[in-house]
Amino acid sequence: MPIKDSELILNPDGSIYHLNLKPEHVADTIIFVGDPDRVSLVTNHFDTIEFETQKREFKTQTGTLHGKRLSVISTGIGTDNIDIVINELDALTNIDLKTRTIREDLRSLNFIRIGTSGALQPDIPVDTFVISAYGMELSGMLHSYLTKHISNSKIEEAFIAHTDWNSNKAKPLIIKGSDQLISKFESSQTRNGLTATANGFYGPQGRVLRLPVSDSMLNKKMDSFNFEGLKVTNLEMETSGIYGLSKLLGHHAISLNAIIANRANGTFSKNPQKTIENLITYTLDRI
Repeated sequence: MPIKDSELILNPDGSIYHLNLKPEHVADTIIFVGDPDRVSLVTNHFDTIEFETQKREFKTQTGTLHGKRLSVISTGIGTDNIDIVINELDALTNIDLKTRTIREDLRSLNFIRIGTSGALQPDIPVDTFVISAYGMELSGMLHSYLTKHISNSKIEEAFIAHTDWNSNKAKPLIIKGSDQLISKFESSQTRNGLTATANGFYGPQGRVLRLPVSDSMLNKKMDSFNFEGLKVTNLEMETSGIYGLSKLLGHHAISLNAIIANRANGTFSKNPQKTIENLITYTLDRI
């Protein structure tokens, strides 16, 4: 049965609603950045650029690097945006937009997030790179889908018990990244860990300006969590959404984090732009 117009929304030119893309505009390997201005920081390294478009915060450029076709897309901030981006990219890949039916032969995409993050462990210095071996969903977005078969209940239960997790908040979900991509990108220059994904920047990440937070000790509880050597290494706002939706839809995903702040030590990078550029170069050298 064809997918209804209200569920799969297309623009008048046939492109997908938010991303403003058609299937031929997207490569099989897609780099995610948050900031639209960061797209060109990546594509400046490309040999060619064949296509570009932007609608709202979603900017896309597709081109080639050393003969490999790549797309770079800005997602904006938060797992709500990730829900839009990954679902629409999957639709472009695995749904026939003319007949509005799911294709029989499904394709798998590679999603590579290049993002900034704050470290929670005091031994992770600023300006280093953390690979998210796992993403921990704290935003609640993934609870809209059936996730029991992709989450890691033992780690989740241990985290809930350790932090005395507030039952009024969404239950944490922990999703593993792609082993295939992690093995490709890890090196002596990286550290693997558990990345927590919050649903906001201030209160949800324990920052206090004028508003008190519901659990002022939550970050310290997260810092001290240890499940068979797995610790919460860093905190950001997209990784778990990328990991969860990718796994549900049959894609591969990895999140590469440039550590520009250390929350435990109260430090911030002297040159965050250089750290981001270094991570871009590191990623493109191994892609």
